[in-house]
Amino acid sequence: SDLDQDRFERGQRLRREVLGDAYVDRSLTDATEFTRPFQEIVTEFAWGEVWQRPGLDKKTRAMLNLAMLTALGRTDEVRLYARSAPNVGLTREDIQEVLIHAMVYCGVPAALDSFRACQEVFKEIDGE
Repeated sequence: SDLDQDRFERGQRLRREVLGDAYVDRSLTDATEFTRPFQEIVTEFAWGEVWQRPGLDKKTRAMLNLAMLTALGRTDEVRLYARSAPNVGLTREDIQEVLIHAMVYCGVPAALDSFRACQEVFKEIDGE
C-alpha cells in the first residue's frame, strides 16, 4: 500500500482525540477488505494532513463540518460531530449558533434535520 505510516499514525491519534476511541475502533473493526483502503485514506489524508494544518483550530474545523454536513444533508455525520463536540471545546450553544447560521445559507429543512439530530444526541447523552 502507498500509505504514509507516520501521517496515518498522526491522523489516527487526532481522529481518536476528536471523534473518540469507540467510534474509531468501530470504524476499523467494521472495515472489510473492500472498505479498509477508504478508512486508511480518510485517516491519513483528512485526519493526518488536512486536520493537522495550523490555520484553523479543531473547534473551528468541527463547526465548519457541522455547517457543511448540514448543507449536504448528512445527518449521521452531524450526529457524530454533535456527540464529539466536547472533545474540541464545542458547546451546545456553539452548535445552536452554527445551525441557525446554516439555516440562512442551507435552508430551513436542512437545518431542521440537523437540529433534530443534535437534539437526539443531547437527549441520549443526558439520559433522557
